[in-house]
Amino acid sequence: MAIKFQYNKTSLQQQRKQLRVRERALPTIKSKESALRMEVKRTKEHVEEMERQLEESMQSYDSIVALWNEFDPSIVRVNDVQIEIKRFAGVQIPELGEIDFEVRPFSLMTTPSWYMDGTQLIKSMASIGIEAEVGRIKLDLLDHARRKTTQKVNLFEKVQIPGYQDAIRKIKRYLEDEESLSKASQKIMRSNLEEKAKDKKGEEL
Repeated sequence: MAIKFQYNKTSLQQQRKQLRVRERALPTIKSKESALRMEVKRTKEHVEEMERQLEESMQSYDSIVALWNEFDPSIVRVNDVQIEIKRFAGVQIPELGEIDFEVRPFSLMTTPSWYMDGTQLIKSMASIGIEAEVGRIKLDLLDHARRKTTQKVNLFEKVQIPGYQDAIRKIKRYLEDEESLSKASQKIMRSNLEEKAKDKKGEEL
């Protein structure tokens, strides 16, 4: 990104102002990036743990598959999932709240004794699956924000701040050269005037 500037004092002031804005903002943006990076790592680990737990639950389900043939999974259903929207480092992310399950009544007299455990297992697996899914959505949002923040850090650190510093150097050098030339011109002009004054005095004598 090329920094546009002109070789004058007004432009020099504008470049200095833009540089100050970015130099002051950079530490805050870096802190945000660091916080997002840590939260992405933590959320990713949590999602992986939920997926591992779900896999273990599925394996335990498979080990008693013969019994599950007698179980009616429609007995348990999810009525509602409460999702709270929270802010982290300026990013809106979902947080899982309560999961409302409905267990359809069944007769303890006519169903196997393990049916109650079956309903608990279904609820547990559903809870883990929902938590993992919310975690994946949260992870995507956080990682997207982290990438955008990293891009901004790189833009400020590697492009804009060096660009404004370079523009300021060029303008200052130009103005200094212009001032030196002006002083040199004035000196030459003064010398010429002095020489003419001497010549005039010589002619009068």
